[in-house]
Amino acid sequence: MTKLTINLGDKATIKSSDIILLFNALRSAGYSVIGPTIREGTIVYEELTSIDDLPVGWTDEQEGGSYRLKKRSDNAFFGYNVGPHSWKKFLFPPSLRLWNARKNGNNFQILPENNDTPKFAFIGVRACELHAMAVQDKVFMNGTYIDPVYKSRREHAFIVAVNCGQAGNTCFCTSMKTGPKVTSGYDLSLTEIIQDEIHYFLVEVGSEIGAEILNQIPHESAENKDIESADRIVEETAKNMGRTLDTNNLKELLYNNYDNPRWDDVANRCLSCSNCTMVCPTCFCTTVEDVTDLKGENSERWRKWDSCFTVDFSYIHGGSIRSTVRSRYRQWLTHKLATWIDQFGSSGCVGCGRCITWCPVAIDLTEEVSIIRLSNNNSESLSSDKSDFREKHNH
Repeated sequence: MTKLTINLGDKATIKSSDIILLFNALRSAGYSVIGPTIREGTIVYEELTSIDDLPVGWTDEQEGGSYRLKKRSDNAFFGYNVGPHSWKKFLFPPSLRLWNARKNGNNFQILPENNDTPKFAFIGVRACELHAMAVQDKVFMNGTYIDPVYKSRREHAFIVAVNCGQAGNTCFCTSMKTGPKVTSGYDLSLTEIIQDEIHYFLVEVGSEIGAEILNQIPHESAENKDIESADRIVEETAKNMGRTLDTNNLKELLYNNYDNPRWDDVANRCLSCSNCTMVCPTCFCTTVEDVTDLKGENSERWRKWDSCFTVDFSYIHGGSIRSTVRSRYRQWLTHKLATWIDQFGSSGCVGCGRCITWCPVAIDLTEEVSIIRLSNNNSESLSSDKSDFREKHNH
């Protein structure tokens, strides 16, 4: 395979055997390579020491409250759907020390924090996950208050995206217009193509630094047949989404149904375990904890992930504002799909389906919205019928 000079916006092909050269090029550029690997029966995101860490030849089967790995009939590198991890664990760490103070006589001395920013290269980022990053960018970088740790990590990250070659049973990215094809926000984008005995990648260049990295790897200019093959893969994926979500007037629907009896039904099933918020790639609730050593000579303040499903999250002097599971689930779903739009100009859901897969009791937000919509329509229809009845009898 030849090595041609490539530029921003170009498309090329690389052999599957040359993926290792992509790893090497990223490491040579000073990046820690983070990508999918198998741990404890799941595909998670961790630092990769070699290409052998990738889940080659593995896929997953997902349903509400169910996740299983199984072998594929081929050696696909990225033949799986998203797992319990999202990239936010690297950009927005689950636990972060904000400051550290040490007793110095009758005073305290604030010790400087290590502000070195790790350079991450994320490999295997899906379209829905890129949209999730864009959502968190609005929260942490584009508002009045900037999160310096997130901003620094995000700006130094190299993104190798992957177009989805299959849809999971809990995926609904097409409903949210967030996939399955990546359209922006990446340095390099891969589409894995396996046809008979041929296994290669179509690569799209999304940045200047992406072009620099690709120019270090043997590649050929993409032909029309390669582009068409990649397009067919994404089109087929889009046709086979496991879930759908009707987003028409969704914000207004939820605003008008704060007292819908469906909230009681879901509250009877919800364990308030916070799994959905932990696996969600956009949720960003945190708490702050102050800790000291036993001698009282050292104090630290830590920021840690939290969840609106915990009773204490809404605690103020006198008690919790949302003391019931009903109110907490309603808060989460309404914020995710409605009030988030008022806050940040977009939905807080990207249709990845993680909250459905990893809910222990298989609560499905697409089902909950559908039932609320149905009950709302029936209520409006009944109200209209009553109005017609009164009008007829008044005359």
